[in-house]
Amino acid sequence: MKHKIITIVAFILFSQHIFAQNTKSLSLDNAIQLSLQNSKQLKLSQTKVKEATAILHQSQNNMIPDLKASGSYLRINNPNIDLKAKLGSSSGGSDTSSKSSSSFNVNEVMYGIISASVPVFSGFKIHYGIQSAKYLEQAAKLDADHDREMIIQNTIDAYTNLYKAGKAVDLVKSNLKQSQQRVSDFSNLEKNGVLARNDLLKAQLQESNIELSLLDAENNLKITNVNMDLMLGLQEGTEIIPDSLHPVTADNKNITDWELTAMQNRKDMQALAYREKAAHAYERSIKGEYYPSVALTGGYIALNIPDFLTVTNALNAGIGVNYNIGSLWKSGAKVNEAKAHVQEMQISEQILSDQVHIQVTQAYENYLLSQKKVDVYTKALEQATENYRITKNKYDNSLTTTTELLDADVAELQAKLNFAFANADVVVAYKKLLQTTGTLNNK
Repeated sequence: MKHKIITIVAFILFSQHIFAQNTKSLSLDNAIQLSLQNSKQLKLSQTKVKEATAILHQSQNNMIPDLKASGSYLRINNPNIDLKAKLGSSSGGSDTSSKSSSSFNVNEVMYGIISASVPVFSGFKIHYGIQSAKYLEQAAKLDADHDREMIIQNTIDAYTNLYKAGKAVDLVKSNLKQSQQRVSDFSNLEKNGVLARNDLLKAQLQESNIELSLLDAENNLKITNVNMDLMLGLQEGTEIIPDSLHPVTADNKNITDWELTAMQNRKDMQALAYREKAAHAYERSIKGEYYPSVALTGGYIALNIPDFLTVTNALNAGIGVNYNIGSLWKSGAKVNEAKAHVQEMQISEQILSDQVHIQVTQAYENYLLSQKKVDVYTKALEQATENYRITKNKYDNSLTTTTELLDADVAELQAKLNFAFANADVVVAYKKLLQTTGTLNNK
């Protein structure tokens, strides 16, 4: 029996230790750092940056000289060889050009070729191709920065939701405890015949409603916690305890200042501007097909046909010109496509500019509204607290009904919830304003 008791105590202590391990207190800054470290979207963005950098290197490699080497060893049959050139004459003056081809025994050939080509002029295709790749690389980096801001904002939203869910649970638990004490007091009064049965039932009904509210609040907290675990890359089942949200201190700017800040700092707008530059560079690159390509060439050739011919030290150098005449009528469609792409980027910039104007305006107005709500809910909380105190005193002196007391209690709980949520919403609204102006990452 004693052994069983020890085993049970050990199990309980171990369970408590495991539970403590799965509880993590986390500040907002730490949550943002974890989300950035574990974000799959950010990893995908970094991969796209690497891809754009690799494409840039490929474009730059077009300026590097091409160096090719080839060689072969061939076995052949006994070919018919008829040399038209004279091979030379003996001192007796006999002509060897009439020597029978059957006297040559050629059955193998070996040769090697090394050639080099350095581009000199390519109709600016290489130059503008490199420019286009550079602009696209910059756009990919800015896309990654924009995704980073989105991840930070999503983390702030999720963290605030977790904070609000935890606050709701705490406030409802506190109210439930107060309601349970009231039911206990009413039960004693009802037993002594001081309180009507109907009033006790009202208090019990409110207790049941609060218990249901607590179940909903706890369920919401669990779901929000699971979402945060996934977002932050934490072990499943880790209970996150958020710190108190610090009040924000907003810059004293008007809507015009915020819009100007957005135009200067929005990474998606900057990325789109770089894509427009890349489109212009690509258009110039396509127009380069109208011009010939010029390159410096050079090479070395070695040939050996046993018992017949040997060639060594055969160096060559020159200038090569390549021009596709068909490009005069074939490249027009490509140029038109490139021009259409430039127009597409320009229109996209205009659309994004309108969207930024709407987003900044909405974020700014929401931030002002959240501040006004805090002021209103602060007064409402003071009023609800004072109303409950007065109603409670009246009820204790039999000057008001149980229904009025319970209504005052519900009003106070709702005022506390509204006040807590409003303060959290101010933080979210301000961070959203920073995100829409492209300055969230800086903060």
